[in-house]
This record gives sequence, C-alpha cells and structure tokens, in this order.
Amino acid sequence: MTQIYKKLNDSAAARWGALLIVSFTMMCGYFITDVMAPLEDLLTKAPAEGGLGWTSDEYGFFSGAYGYINVFLLMLFFGGIILDKCGVRFTGTMSSSLMFVGALIKWYALDNSFGDAQIFGYPVQVALAALGFAVFGMGAEITGITVTKVIAKWFTGHELALAMGLQVAMARIGTAAALACSLPFANAMGNVAAPVLLGAALLCVGVVSFLVYCVMDRKLDASVAATAEESAEEGFSFGDLKLIFTNKGFWLIAILCVLFYSGVFPFLKFATKLMIYKYNVDPELAGLIPAMLPFGTILLTPVFGSLYDRMGKGATLMIIGSLMLTLVHVLFALPIMNVWWFAIGIMIILGVAFSLVPSAMWPAVPKIIPMKQLGSAYAIIFYIQNIGLSMVPVLIGSVIQNYATIETAEGVTYDYTIPMAIFAGFGVVAVCVALLLKRIDKTNGYGLEEPNIQK
Repeated sequence: MTQIYKKLNDSAAARWGALLIVSFTMMCGYFITDVMAPLEDLLTKAPAEGGLGWTSDEYGFFSGAYGYINVFLLMLFFGGIILDKCGVRFTGTMSSSLMFVGALIKWYALDNSFGDAQIFGYPVQVALAALGFAVFGMGAEITGITVTKVIAKWFTGHELALAMGLQVAMARIGTAAALACSLPFANAMGNVAAPVLLGAALLCVGVVSFLVYCVMDRKLDASVAATAEESAEEGFSFGDLKLIFTNKGFWLIAILCVLFYSGVFPFLKFATKLMIYKYNVDPELAGLIPAMLPFGTILLTPVFGSLYDRMGKGATLMIIGSLMLTLVHVLFALPIMNVWWFAIGIMIILGVAFSLVPSAMWPAVPKIIPMKQLGSAYAIIFYIQNIGLSMVPVLIGSVIQNYATIETAEGVTYDYTIPMAIFAGFGVVAVCVALLLKRIDKTNGYGLEEPNIQK
C-alpha cells in the first residue's frame, strides 16, 4: 500500500490537479475578502451623494469584523483541532459553506436600508454587514488552514514552496479582481451591494470545486489506509498541543505572520482612499493602483517559492521582505512626491515584499511541526494573524477619524502620515523577529535555510 501512495504522491498530474482545485476555492474567497476595499469612499459618502453615509469608524469596525469570531470565540483554534481530528474533507466542506453563507448575509445587509435603528451603537446595516463578514471570515480562515494542510500533504518532499506560492498567486487573482473591478461594477449597476452578490455567486462555484477535490482526497486516503506513515495523521491528541506551544521557532513564525500581514491586508482596505486624497488619483481609477499588489504577487510568489525549493534561504527571504515592507510604509508616510507614478512605484516594492515573505513563511511551518499537528499549528498561526486583521482596521479607522480627517472650505480631506507610520512600525518589529528566527534556526537546526526538494 505504501507503494501505491508513493505513486500517487509522485504523480505530477495528481498533485498539481489537487492544487488547482483547492486554489480555485481560495481565489473565490479572496474576492469577497477584498471586494469592499475599493468601495470605502462610496460607503462613507452621504446618501444624498449616492453613498451609504458610513463613518470611518464604522468602516473600520466592519473591516475588522473579518476576524471577530475567530479571535473572540476561538473558532479558528477549534477549526484547527477539527481539521486534525476529522480531516480535510469534512473541514473544508464545512468552512467553504460558511464562506458562502457569510457572503449572502453581507450582501443582504448592503442591499437593504434599515433606517436609523442601531445595534450596540452601530447602524443595523453596519452591524449586519459586519456579522456577515465575521461568518465569512471564520469560514475563510478555516478553509485557508485546510488548503494549506492539503498542499503539505501532497507536496512535502516535492515542490512545496512552489505549490504554496502558486496557491497564493491564485488567491491574489481574486484580490486583484476585487480591487480593480469592484468600484466600476458597483457604479455600472448603481448598487454598492452588486459586487458582493457577484462574489457570492463565485463562492457557490468554489464550494462545488472543493467537493470535487473531496473525491480525489477520498481516493488518496483509500490508497494509504494500510500505511503506518500516513495513518499517523489521525493520531492527533490534545497533548500534542504542548509540543506546538513550547516550540520557539513556531512562535517566531506566528509573530512574524501577524506583524507582516497587519502591514498589508489592513493597509489595502484603506489604500484606495489613500490614492484619492494623497496622490490625487481619480476615484474611478484609484482601485487599480492597490490592485497592482496582488498582480505582482501572482507572478513573483511562485518564482520565489521555486527559488526556496531549490536553493533554500527561507529565513533570509523573510528578513528581506520585512525590510521592504518597512520601507514602503515609511515612503507612504512621508509628505513627498504626492503623484500617482510614485505611488505605483511604492506599490511595486510592496508587491515584491508580499511575495518574498509568504513564499518562505508558510512552507517553513512543516519543517518545524510534524504532519499530524500541522492543522492545529496553522490554525494557531491564523488565529494570531486574525487578531491583527481584526484589531488593526479598527485602530486605523479610529486614527483616520480622529487624527487624519481635515475639514476645509472645499470639503473633507485626509492626512495619512500617522496611519502609515503605524504600518511602518509593524514592519520594523517584523524585521527584528525575522532576524531572531534566522538565529534560532541556526541553533535548533530546523532547516529553514535548506532547500525543500529532497534529492
């Protein structure tokens, strides 16, 4: 039976086919994740001007809702345990369905008016949209750890970093499509909720796509049922969590993850408005500049992943990427070169950084954590990441509302110096953590600087 498994695992068609299917599901999810970012200016306009009348605080609350259930109800943590105990088929089907339900709730909230009614101090529309985004976020993050474990299952010992890089690249196609097309589509349809409905339709296809993968996974499990090596995956116990919690390398990767992603994803939610008010970009075109970030990662993440597979230097790649993240936000904070082409140049640098770090960080985890604990390990990392993804937008929205909003005779404008300085601070700390990770890797022999492909 071991022989059969190895034939499946070594089959390029099988493993790349599995990757394509699950990556498509994630791509659909990422479209919904970022579909609202280009709509911030439309959301915050007065209803008389065609907007919904949200404040920056309300938009920050909504944007942060992605991680509320994961962080405060520990659902992402439990999702990792479910993944290790119940397997990828059950967990992935459950989580992708949650994404779809959350997207529908979000669309319903944006497509309806609820008057002046409030819940917990927020308009009903904002609160209901946040609820939908929170349900979606719970499903999206659990789907993310499931897909990551799927890739580790098929590609360990092969092109692991390249496979994870290609998965990230496909996910970024969803992000790029959302950033580039959301606002024009909303304007064309005359409805801010229209892009969300489109995303929900795509997610429906994404759920079906994962069900197709389940057929492949069932055949794989049937072929390895008698092998001791792979049945160990079902041997997870709660006592194994101690091995994760006491692993220094694991915690450094987790901290690096939350710092780095807190400097990227929350930034993207405010980037379109930054382009309008600091770099004087036409609102219809403003979403195209942030969209360059995911387009860059589509090309570069697989390249850097392949480099890591063949040459190693994973910790070094994380250091370089964190340095570039810091540089980007320092440049965004400085009151210089407030022209569109300079913003494009900075965004290209951020795209390179956003390709370097994930291409090395995610494949590094299986080098530190055994396969049977991998789902829980990724879940803990995603949980910590979600703390940043939920709290940072709230922080930035509050800072913009209270310290960056300037009322003039011509109307309202914004000074983004303080918000960008906060993002730069995340980058500085990320550099320090990456340097420490490289030092610990040398001491403990994790092999982060070693190639992934086993010859």
